[in-house]
Amino acid sequence: MIILAQAAIPHAQILMILTIIFGFYMAWSIGANDVANAMGTSVGSGAVTLKQAVIIAGIMELAGAVLVGSHVTNTVRKGIFDPTGLDPQLLVFGFISALLAAAIWLSIATYFGWPVSTTHSIVGSIVGVGAVIGGVEIINWAKVATIVMSWLTSPLFGGIIAFIIFRIIQIQIFNRKHPLRAAIKITPFLVFYVGFILTLVMVWKGLKNLKLDLNIGQALIVSTIMGTLSYFVATAWLKRFHRLAEQERKDRGIELVDDREEGIPFVGKNTPEGKTELRPALVEGSELPTKRWEHRRHFEYEKVEAIFKSLLVLSACFLAFAHGANDVANAIGPLTAAVEILRTGVIDIEAQVPLWILCMGGVGIILGLATWGYKVIETIGKKITQLTPSRGFAANIGAATTIVLASRLGFPISTTHTLVGAVLGIGLARGIEYLNLRMLRDIALSWMITIPAGAGLAILNYYILKAIFSG
Repeated sequence: MIILAQAAIPHAQILMILTIIFGFYMAWSIGANDVANAMGTSVGSGAVTLKQAVIIAGIMELAGAVLVGSHVTNTVRKGIFDPTGLDPQLLVFGFISALLAAAIWLSIATYFGWPVSTTHSIVGSIVGVGAVIGGVEIINWAKVATIVMSWLTSPLFGGIIAFIIFRIIQIQIFNRKHPLRAAIKITPFLVFYVGFILTLVMVWKGLKNLKLDLNIGQALIVSTIMGTLSYFVATAWLKRFHRLAEQERKDRGIELVDDREEGIPFVGKNTPEGKTELRPALVEGSELPTKRWEHRRHFEYEKVEAIFKSLLVLSACFLAFAHGANDVANAIGPLTAAVEILRTGVIDIEAQVPLWILCMGGVGIILGLATWGYKVIETIGKKITQLTPSRGFAANIGAATTIVLASRLGFPISTTHTLVGAVLGIGLARGIEYLNLRMLRDIALSWMITIPAGAGLAILNYYILKAIFSG
């Protein structure tokens, strides 16, 4: 049972109920929009079903939030304004209003399938109530400006890195004469990089609240060890995978012989984008070319995508855990702030995040993803460009790489915007005609609207609450 400061904060009990309700609504909205971003590539590429995505994200997000989440959070999101000296009751109104405003905007964005930033939604709401309660002069506009910069830096860096990764995969695997053979050879090195970069995401971003206090040398050593272990595990797994694939090929009677006197199929070096130039043999007694080569290529592509399917699910698990450990707990900062003021009657800049809030946030996120997450998943996975497991993998790793580099270089970053930019980069790697430019326009507009929309809704909510409980 929570003991409230009834004397210091009138109507504390009712306000606490509203705080919990709106806080849960906010968590639900995060699940419907923000978490759907991390799983969108996996579902859109067919690597997992929506039901499997809900289970995976639910477990990993909840584990990240509860086990290593932000147990200490700044009560004013990202230091947008200094609450010292302000009226505690008005701040409670403000934080409740911000929670409701951010949740409403996320719901609107989810309805239209727009992947927007939870962080930006809350920042906009906090800016609105901060300006109303303490005046525009208390707002840290420099901080707001860096967030606006992330509209450009996040998708740009994410897109460039994902573009490079996918082009490497295209050239070194899919455009080779023997795609499966090339994948078996190259994948262990890709898995090393996956283990390395995702460990850095954990150490530098997702697990920062454990206060491991690792310097760059220690972080690189830990990441290298994890990458090396991943390399050897992948090598062992691929040997078994290759053996099973060979057995399946024989069972299905798929020809793998390369050179025949009557015709040699190959990938022409001078053909555009390394496309296959078919010089097949003739089926005996037929005037039509045999389909042996096409069957073999189809079989090999199928097996290569199966390899990337496993890598994609692995990367999605890591990203979901990192999201739960960092972004989710931070997103409930206004909820923690309001609860602490209602409980103590005073403003505390640094407030402990109770376990029940983290659990409530985790449950709300799971329900949001399960009930409405499919809308944003469909946008990320299908409406920007067509994804396969290999393309989704490149997008996830491109986003993770960008998050690590930007975090360490001090660039403003948005995980959501980064992933959208990564998917955009994958589309550009195939050609601009493979991009849905109309959807990209709508997404860009939703990003620009997020902060002012959050601010406007928060101000409206604030005046309504103030009129009800103070008037």
